[in-house]
Amino acid sequence: MVQSVARAIEILRVLGGAARGAGVTEVAERIGVAKPTAHALLRTLEAGQLVAQDHETGKYRLGPALLELGNAYLETHELRVRSVAWADGLANRTNEAVWVGVLSADHVLVVHHAFRPEGAVQILEVGAVIPWHTCALGKAIVAHLPEADRAALLRGNLAALTGATQTDPAALVQALDGVRATGYALEDGEAAIGDAGVAAPVFDHTGEVVGAIGAVGPVERLLADDVRDALAVSVRETARHLSRDLGAGRPATRRRWATAS
Repeated sequence: MVQSVARAIEILRVLGGAARGAGVTEVAERIGVAKPTAHALLRTLEAGQLVAQDHETGKYRLGPALLELGNAYLETHELRVRSVAWADGLANRTNEAVWVGVLSADHVLVVHHAFRPEGAVQILEVGAVIPWHTCALGKAIVAHLPEADRAALLRGNLAALTGATQTDPAALVQALDGVRATGYALEDGEAAIGDAGVAAPVFDHTGEVVGAIGAVGPVERLLADDVRDALAVSVRETARHLSRDLGAGRPATRRRWATAS
């Protein structure tokens, strides 16, 4: 690894978690370098508009070029591009909001959000990150990862966001086995109190899981006894169609796809 690049990445992550920005001293302490080194890195990033300095406080924040790069990522991400029509169709059929997510380290990144057709004012959640173990999207993806990758995530930080968040690795293993058996994952107030999700995995032409698609909304609406099963069927069906759009189900991947189904 190139040390200066690695440090620049660390700085971006530090600023990404600093709602009010961070000064040179704080950045230097957080990434473990001398203050002049941190200042030089920040000035270089500023020149590329990856960070911006507030001239009143002297603190640094993330810069506008990151938004441009983020938009470019979304526009060129194959799952996101191919999922738009399928997500919109699922939202229209179920009258629920639909998210498409991918795994980013130990979080799920929402890459597409189809609004609930008949709802109140809604906030676009594209770009939101959620700990994998707290959401249906994350569990749907992780359940189908290679065993070593799944084990690494289970050994990682499993923070509790609500009283319903499952943080016991053994219990999560059981839940992931259930996802593989049923073809879908559930979220019941684990990321935010009162919120629920029903999601299914999406596979590409290699048969590897590349993301998940799912409905999100209030617990009382999504997980009602007379709704949940039908919703799960719709979500799984949409995930299957999206996977086939990405090339899954061809002869070379049929065995893996059958197992996931």
